[in-house]
Order: sequence, then structure tokens, then C-alpha cells
Amino acid sequence: KSGSLLPQRLTLVLGLATLIAAFGSSFQYGYNVAVINSPAQFMKTFYNKTYYERNNDYMDEFALTLLWSVSVSMFPFGGFVGSLMVGPLVNNFGRKGTLLFNNIFSIVPAVLMGCSKVAGSFEMIILSRLLVGICAGLSSNVVPMYLGELAPKNLRGGLGVVPQLFITIGILVAQIFGLRSLLASEEGWPILLGVTGQLSGVNAIYYYADQIYLSAGVKENDVQYVTVGTGAVNVLMTVCAVFVVELLGRRFLLLLGFSVCFTACCVLTAALALQDTISWMPYVSIACIIAYVVGHALGPRPPGPLAGLSAAPFLQASRPAAFMVGGSVHWLSNFTVGLIFPFVQVGLGAYSFVIFGVICLLTTIYTFLVVPETKAKTFIEINQIFTKMNKVSEVRPEKEELEEFPPSTRGQ
Repeated sequence: KSGSLLPQRLTLVLGLATLIAAFGSSFQYGYNVAVINSPAQFMKTFYNKTYYERNNDYMDEFALTLLWSVSVSMFPFGGFVGSLMVGPLVNNFGRKGTLLFNNIFSIVPAVLMGCSKVAGSFEMIILSRLLVGICAGLSSNVVPMYLGELAPKNLRGGLGVVPQLFITIGILVAQIFGLRSLLASEEGWPILLGVTGQLSGVNAIYYYADQIYLSAGVKENDVQYVTVGTGAVNVLMTVCAVFVVELLGRRFLLLLGFSVCFTACCVLTAALALQDTISWMPYVSIACIIAYVVGHALGPRPPGPLAGLSAAPFLQASRPAAFMVGGSVHWLSNFTVGLIFPFVQVGLGAYSFVIFGVICLLTTIYTFLVVPETKAKTFIEINQIFTKMNKVSEVRPEKEELEEFPPSTRGQ
């Protein structure tokens, strides 16, 4: 079996491969999720000013909101495109070769974003968000696949959470750089957007954190510090997940994470609805957002425990296709949220998060009823469990799993 060919302990080479792959790819994914949030107001002003210089008139509020939504949602749309590219690139260039090739989609958009203000082009920002989204879409699928196949089964869960850890670190770094006293300014925002290229890398909570905090009654001057604090909590919980994933199991963490997210959405909805009548409700809203981040970090956020479950039932030959399908659904959902959430927020107001709460509840029920535990099991063992659950005829997975190994290594 492929698991028997690997060392059962964390070696120096395995540790370095994990850190390099996670920092070189996953960090940039996290950074670009959060980086556009802090300078939003300055960038909208730039959009309007550029439009005025071209047309001698300013955009109306709807057009500006739509253009900004497109700018935000181009990142997850690029992630969707990147997920579709996973299968062909991995099959042609291999896991490591794909990660090296992926640097193109980090460096080029960093240069474009850094030069967008000088060029007077918001189109360059939109194109850059698309390209850097492709980078994130590839890395969020290939890195977990690469590390999952490198790691022995007793370390697969812990190492599988390392990319998630670097995603959260990237988010935190973007939030720190996005402080008004640093780069979130009229002059500094192009540097803020482009800085990630010098280092080469999903949802309403991250894309629209400022608007959520403000709608919850948090003072504008305090928003950036609350956001950084939330990012720090995210990193801390992800560090915890690295050490407990093999102890508690992926299925348990998924159930716990989605349950916490569901509860947080329910209480947040009530807090937002009552914020005008009860003075301390804004603090409840902040607590709910932090709780949501904690739950998301424990389980649902890919490539964490969720990635371990999504890849585990598939054998070597079909694993790239499985990651491509799962990643495409993830990024397409992110694109939808990024594009329509500003309008949902205007239409539903305090009840915007009911939608996410329902999704979390349904996912919790599905996981409880259908998804098995994969802790301490090889890919072949997990595949056999799913074969029996779905009443599929025996496919001799051992033969398929060893197809890509040279004959001289088999049975060693």
C-alpha cells in the first residue's frame, strides 16, 4: 500500500516541503482574500475619479456598487477557473510542477495592481483580481493534494491543516498591513495590493468585514482593530486545529465547526435586528463574528479538515478530478457570495445571514448522516468504506493506487 512506503514520522524534508508549499501558495491565497477590504473606500474613490476623467461625470451609486462587487468577486471567479485547470495541469506537469507554474499567476497580477493607480485604470485591478484568483484556485487544490500524498496516514490530518494555517496568517498579515497607519491610505493602497507578489498567493465575513462591523454599531475608528483581532483569533484556532485534527478526527471537527457557524449566524441575526433597541447588542455582534471565524477555522475552511475528507475517498488516478470538482463548487459559491452579497445586505438588512445559517445547518445534518470518519485510515481503506456504503462492486483499489509507482518500489 502507498501508505507503507512513507515514513511514519515528521522528517526534516517532509517538514520543509510542507512549509515551503504552504507559504509559497496558501499564504497568498489568504492575503488576497482580505487585502481588498481595508482600502475599499480609497479604491472606490479612485474608481469614481477615473470614471469622471474619462466621461466628465461620476458613476451613480448602483453602478459603483456593481463595479466594486465585480472587483471583489473576480477573485473567487478566478479561483473557479483555477480549479478547472487543476486536472490538466497536474496530469501534465505534476503536483510540484503545477505549484511552480502557479507563481506566474501571483507575480503578474501583483505588478498590475501596483501600477493600476499610475496607469489610471481600474480595469487592471479587475484583471489582476481574476489572475490572482486563478493562483488561489490552483494552490487551494494542489497544495492539499501534494501534502496529502507526501504525508504518512498518522500525520496527514495535521499536515493537511498547515495550508489552512498559512491562509489565516495571510489574512492576518493583510489586515495588519491594511491599518490606516500603514498602507490603507490614498497613496498606499496600490502597494498594499501588490506587495504579495514580492513574497512569491470566501465569503461575506472576510470580503465585507468592515461593512458588517459598521452595521453592527462598531465605531469606524475601531473597525480596523476589531478586524485585526478577528484575524489573530483565526490564526490561533487554526494552530489548535493542526494539533487536534488527528486526535478528534476530521468528521468531528466538521460537525463542531458547522454547528458553531450555524449558531453564530442565528445569534448574529438576532443581535443585528435588536441593535437599535438594546445598547450592548453591537458587542454581541462582534462576539458572533469571532465565533463564526472560530467555527470556520476548526472545520469548514478549506484546505483544512474538509479537504482531508473530500480527497480521502479517491484513489491516485481520480484524485485530481475530485479536487477539481470540489474546488470548482467552492470557488463558484464564493463568486456568487462576493457578487450578490452587497445587494442581499441592502435587501435583507439584519436578516442577511439567515441564508448562511440555513446552509450551515443543512451541511451539519448531511455530515452527521452520511460522512464517515477518515482518521488513521489509508486512502485504500477509506475507498473501501465508501465502496461498501454505496454498494459498488469491488474495484481492487490496491492495484490502482500503485500504478504510478515504479515496479522497483512496490512491496518495499
